[in-house]
Amino acid sequence: MTARDDRLTMSPVLAFALALLAFGPVPPASPSPGTARVLIQTLRGDIVVEVDTARAPATAANFLRYVDAGMYDGARFHRTVRAGNQAGQTAPIAVIQAGVNPNRVPNGFPPITLERTSVTGLRHLDGVISMARDGPDTATSDFFICIGDQPSLDYGGKRNADGQGFAAFGRVVKGMAVVRRIQGAPADGERLTPPIVIRSARRLP
Repeated sequence: MTARDDRLTMSPVLAFALALLAFGPVPPASPSPGTARVLIQTLRGDIVVEVDTARAPATAANFLRYVDAGMYDGARFHRTVRAGNQAGQTAPIAVIQAGVNPNRVPNGFPPITLERTSVTGLRHLDGVISMARDGPDTATSDFFICIGDQPSLDYGGKRNADGQGFAAFGRVVKGMAVVRRIQGAPADGERLTPPIVIRSARRLP
């Protein structure tokens, strides 16, 4: 193939690229069917999560009622779990955890039934958002975001002795760099010092 042949072969590609530039930046992808998007604005940057209302309906509805009630306004990421601060843990994980504004805890909602990953089909992969809990059916407002894949948090996983796992209900679609910045923030053990304030959490159109 001659140099001229090569230029002729490439010209449609260049024309397509120029056409894309003429139309300006590509708009962000629309939410998937059966989902809702929430913008979490923190002092370290913005995070957008896509909540799976189809596959985890009860857990998604619980999270969204806290969002709609403004319960995460003035909330905080208060916990980071990372390499080096979970000595003796046989199933180490990497997550950051947030809870509602401490002044509004008494105004929260009742605990919800655990939607196990064995039922929803969701898994604790990188960027997945899930509900924190103690025993099964105790989750209220605290949620966490996975950094990297965390299979020990799925049903049958070894992070909890009960083996029931946690209720994954969505994923981060924008802002994982912010999530990682929060994970790496100063901490006393697993407690972020100071906590990272959430200015607001709102549904996106």
